[in-house]
Amino acid sequence: MILGRRALNRASLARQFLLARAEVPVVEAVRHLGGVQAQEPQEPFVGLWSRLRGFDPHELSALLLAKELVRTVLMRRTVHLLTAADALAWRTRHEAMLRQRLLGVYRPELGGLDLDEVAVAAAELMADGEPRTMPELGRLLAQRWPETGFRPLGEAAVAALVPMVQLPPRGLWNQAGGARNLPMAAWLGRPADPPAPEGSDPVGEALVRRYLAAYGPAASADLRAWCGLTGLPAAVAAVRPELVSFRDERGRELLDLPDAPRPDPDTPAPVRFLAAFDNAILGYDDRTRIVDDAHRGLSVNGERAVLLDGRVAALWTVADGTVVVTPLRRFTRADRAEVGEEAREVARFLSEGAHTRVRIAASP
Repeated sequence: MILGRRALNRASLARQFLLARAEVPVVEAVRHLGGVQAQEPQEPFVGLWSRLRGFDPHELSALLLAKELVRTVLMRRTVHLLTAADALAWRTRHEAMLRQRLLGVYRPELGGLDLDEVAVAAAELMADGEPRTMPELGRLLAQRWPETGFRPLGEAAVAALVPMVQLPPRGLWNQAGGARNLPMAAWLGRPADPPAPEGSDPVGEALVRRYLAAYGPAASADLRAWCGLTGLPAAVAAVRPELVSFRDERGRELLDLPDAPRPDPDTPAPVRFLAAFDNAILGYDDRTRIVDDAHRGLSVNGERAVLLDGRVAALWTVADGTVVVTPLRRFTRADRAEVGEEAREVARFLSEGAHTRVRIAASP
């Protein structure tokens, strides 16, 4: 069976809670989504507000303080908001990818070092229980490896070699704070799960199922684009008997969970305001189900997108408290009214009810 672009769009929106806001607890939403992209600390609040009915940003802050949610470097070597359980279960499985991507950036500086030795040194430094920023830890490590420089060493330790979490107030609602890091084991009370026995990959298999639940139907390349892991063919093969198979209009095989929602392609899709780096866009290799190729790079660059009829149709930002929408295509009068209504709700949310100031720029 061939699934057209619109059918894939509606399936993705349904899985992402963007077709209708979900009435689920925040922790369960973050778990279902497989984490929320979070390198910009305030963006998860917008992303979850657009997905959850009655979302309270203070609840998310409380969950970070209660250690039920954590901010950590994981998928694609980027900062994600994850449940503590997922962070502990998934971190070791991502270790090789994190190191590989680190060397992809810093091979001239780090390629000659024994990274295991650097990891041990970083862990010893952090054993005193003192939270540190990436530069602070890097400068301490540079005392041992002075020719390497503090920046590569700090990033190596925090973003690849030692499982770390970013501590509050980083990531709390409407609070600023630098990224102070502590080992995951110290913050959560136990270390990340150990590697699986050779020849088995239960975490990889879980990732396949969890990805399809939140993003499917999807190709193996889409799964790889989401998590950054290249070693998942065996996991896909292991769970394949549980899955159903489709084709997209390009002929790619798409896998899916048999009972996952695949709404009618003509299901109406409401206007939704996405966060910067939203995984609804970045979670795919082929993003044409939600964004035109001409605008593919916008989310990668940190632009916030507006979905109209399920597709990226505008960008949005906040200027002096006003939500400003910039259309990427011609808006009809009805389009402007629909986008404006949701934009006012965004403004109300961001200002905690203080105002609903909105400006929609002229269509191109």
